[in-house]
Amino acid sequence: MTELSRRKMLISGGALGALGALGMAAPAHAGSLLEWTWQPSGSVAGAGAGADPRWVWDEEADPLLASLLDRGAIPEVNRLLWNWTRNDQPLPDGLPADLRDFMEHARQVPSWADQGKLATAAEFNKARGIYLNLCNGVGGGMLATAIPNEARAVYYSKGGADMEDRVAKTSIFGFSVGALDAYRPDGTCVVECVKTRLVHAAVRHLLQQSPHWGGEIPISQEDMLVTWHTLPTYAMRKMLEWKVPIKPAESEAYLHVWQVTAHLLGIKDEYIPATWAAANAQSDQVLPRNMGPTTEGVELTDILLGQLAEQTSPLSISRPLCNALARYLVGNQVADWDGIRREPIWDPLISSLWPKLVKFREGLIPLPLVPETAWILDEAVRKYILFFLTKGQQTKIEIPTINRPGT
Repeated sequence: MTELSRRKMLISGGALGALGALGMAAPAHAGSLLEWTWQPSGSVAGAGAGADPRWVWDEEADPLLASLLDRGAIPEVNRLLWNWTRNDQPLPDGLPADLRDFMEHARQVPSWADQGKLATAAEFNKARGIYLNLCNGVGGGMLATAIPNEARAVYYSKGGADMEDRVAKTSIFGFSVGALDAYRPDGTCVVECVKTRLVHAAVRHLLQQSPHWGGEIPISQEDMLVTWHTLPTYAMRKMLEWKVPIKPAESEAYLHVWQVTAHLLGIKDEYIPATWAAANAQSDQVLPRNMGPTTEGVELTDILLGQLAEQTSPLSISRPLCNALARYLVGNQVADWDGIRREPIWDPLISSLWPKLVKFREGLIPLPLVPETAWILDEAVRKYILFFLTKGQQTKIEIPTINRPGT
């Protein structure tokens, strides 16, 4: 199969349709088929060493978090950071000096960030929230469980023992990126990115001590890129597949908000794609070699879809419908890896009705007040999901001090 044909299949399949082109073997073993060839000239930095991101981690955060964990400082750090919530909020007094220095640097928005584009992205989210939440929530979740490194890292880290709490914290991060005030002074996205970067560094240190974790250090730069592509790149491809009308300025702005987010998460600028063309090319390379089935991924999928069915039970949406929706979003290959049951009634119904619903909704968008109304409804759904996952209790991203209990 030619590269052009493979790329067409990926685009038509919503980022992942051509995984079968590499054969049915788990792409976790496909590294020899797709060596790292993506060039840093296509990045926001425009240049770089070109090192394979599988062997690059976070040289700033990793030794710091290892030291804080070894010093037993994390419980007090979590207590101090509990009420650090706004982008413009000073760091709390009492933090260890080395952590404070790191966080003051890590919280700085990159010099190439464009506030105009970030504002346009916020307006784009207002009208397209339903698609983005569906792709980043259900779709992204199902893709994540079909990524062996990610599924195993989630399962064996502390968060794997309480998936409602784990999903709630992931949702807090995701919703902060899509918020209207994401990178404004009163927003929370900078805070959630920095906290997530600290969590990643802690998990890297802790998982290496787990008897269930073997091989390389977890959450490499490539692992983060793979996850990144299951969010904006996947969502954009799905919206284009669904024929959602998107203006060039909106498309560029949506990419930009995720570029800034990638930087704040600790992804090196030389790996952050500068354009959608560069993003698609990078996605085509890293997803196939990093995806496949695992027993942990199947178990996590079952938990996640069970939660989705519970969340939507007031709307009389059953587990079979959730299975069909997930399969429609990620395709048969990934759904089979995740162990998602085929639903003979719902599968064809979802694939037939969803494009019609998109077309109907897009016909309403130009009408007065429709984007604002859509945003209010989407926001209500987000708040309901968080309330369900947190049982109404205040939940925030915290740095773990242990792996999954009992493992």
